[in-house]
Amino acid sequence: MMFYSRYTQLGAEFAVPAKPDTFEQAKLLLMNSELNNDVGLAWDSEETLGYLSGQHVLSSGKSVALAYSGHQFGHFNPLLGDGRAHLLASFTGRDDKAYDIQLKGSGATSFSRGGDGLCALGPAVREFIMSQAMKSLGVPTTQCLAVLTTGQSVYRQGHLPGALVARIAHSHIRVGSFQLLALRQDSDAMRQLMELAIADAFEEIVAQGEERVFAFFDRVCQAQCVLILKWLQVGFIHGVMNTDNTLVNGETIDYGPCAMMERFSFSRVYSSIDSQGRYAFGQQPNIASWNCARLAESLLLLCENEEHAVERFSHSLVAFSETFNVGYRELWRKKLGLLDWHEEDQGLINELLELMTTHQLDYTNTFAALTASKMETFQTQYPQSDVLAAWVRKWSQRTKQYTSEAMLECMVAVNPALIPRNELVEEIIQEFYEKGESPQLNGWLTALKTPYEYQHYPLKWLTSQSNTAHYQTFCGT
Repeated sequence: MMFYSRYTQLGAEFAVPAKPDTFEQAKLLLMNSELNNDVGLAWDSEETLGYLSGQHVLSSGKSVALAYSGHQFGHFNPLLGDGRAHLLASFTGRDDKAYDIQLKGSGATSFSRGGDGLCALGPAVREFIMSQAMKSLGVPTTQCLAVLTTGQSVYRQGHLPGALVARIAHSHIRVGSFQLLALRQDSDAMRQLMELAIADAFEEIVAQGEERVFAFFDRVCQAQCVLILKWLQVGFIHGVMNTDNTLVNGETIDYGPCAMMERFSFSRVYSSIDSQGRYAFGQQPNIASWNCARLAESLLLLCENEEHAVERFSHSLVAFSETFNVGYRELWRKKLGLLDWHEEDQGLINELLELMTTHQLDYTNTFAALTASKMETFQTQYPQSDVLAAWVRKWSQRTKQYTSEAMLECMVAVNPALIPRNELVEEIIQEFYEKGESPQLNGWLTALKTPYEYQHYPLKWLTSQSNTAHYQTFCGT
């Protein structure tokens, strides 16, 4: 397989040459063999260990750290960049699409700002689990190819085993990438960056000139809308939706302070650094739109008539809201198995969500129970909450004209039976810290590959976090 560098064309200030550390004591801990084969790498264990630990160099030999700007919790930082990551190379996969291989925890770069550029084992294991689970749940995402232990320790509130994460992504082009080039007023590089992004995810765009810019922005907005609706469907809370963590192709990136919502609340936050709730579960659509607006500000650099460009970009942002509102209604319609829409259905949905919030009901299990109620089995596996009894009678009356088979076909497509439970993720991470392995991980990950399949699972795989009000996740740096 041929490897190449596709970001160096944007200049050495954008793709800064950077050599990852070499970890001679590294060991291959976790491997996503399915991903390895699907993208066409087909590395064996020895090759994987050699290339990712820095003991062998890929044929491109031009690893880089990417520069970007970013709004972090609403505050603009003009220069961020890969402070603990190295983009080893790009390659063309089995599907003829481009992919990047990026290492995280591979040592300091010019963007580390005094940090060590390393990664502890826990965050690496979290990304391995969460990225696989999200893909199986149908959420657009970057993926974790492998986790290596480095044989070194890192200091994070104490000494912890060090690890490397190898990420596979269609690209690493972020909203913050465009913000950096806008700040530098580098229109040539921005146009090249846009063309890379179009080739990556939006090949259907055929317009030229400024119309190409407007079409690109519109497609980015729609991709972000699709992504957020998927997050809401499965109860995912990203936790750090900064513009530097927003890929323009609409894939999820950065599984740092993320979590699955258990006890339902639109204001649910699990990130230790989101004290104001900016990135709460219910705020994610607004933030996605806000991030898109920051991209529009950057793309003005490619437009001659600013007033006209602002008007066109505004239309796309309005279209984002309109598409989201339609998709949001469709999401709840499908989750409740409503085969058509009546205006009064909004009241039925609102009443359910109010009850779930008041009684802190588990998001996944509530809809799994409604789904299972239309089956001849699994009702005991997914029991309905008694506090919903009166509401369920209204729902049953509303849906009495539908067959159970038709409702099930609608509901099982959007209501997962299984998610990566927060407490179990933490338990597995702790096992890796204490034993260097987790006996329960393989079986659980296998089950998570078919999360919409209703069957009998171990109770702990379905159990809501007992103390969700105090559960926190961290960025891992």
